[in-house]
Amino acid sequence: MKVVINTCFGCFSLSEAAIQRFCDLDGCSPTDFWAGMVERNDPNLVKVVQELGVDAETPYSELKIVEIPDGIKWHIHEYDGVEHVAEDHRTWYGDEVSP
Repeated sequence: MKVVINTCFGCFSLSEAAIQRFCDLDGCSPTDFWAGMVERNDPNLVKVVQELGVDAETPYSELKIVEIPDGIKWHIHEYDGVEHVAEDHRTWYGDEVSP
């Protein structure tokens, strides 16, 4: 499975050309488009990033396609805009309050 991530400080975002191309493929309206509405493994998103390359990026994004094995439960981990794909696992946090 292919997943699109942002690899620089900033945020996941698409250029106007990428938004237009995505909407041409997906049937959405560029005026209603919001990058957060798109699943990162959406085949149309992957196609747009493959087709446009750096022209799909903005000054605040550097997009990369990561390939992960099919059947893996995954999520995108982000810190200051820099993202990576991580396999889902269980996490516990202490919720006890110290006296």
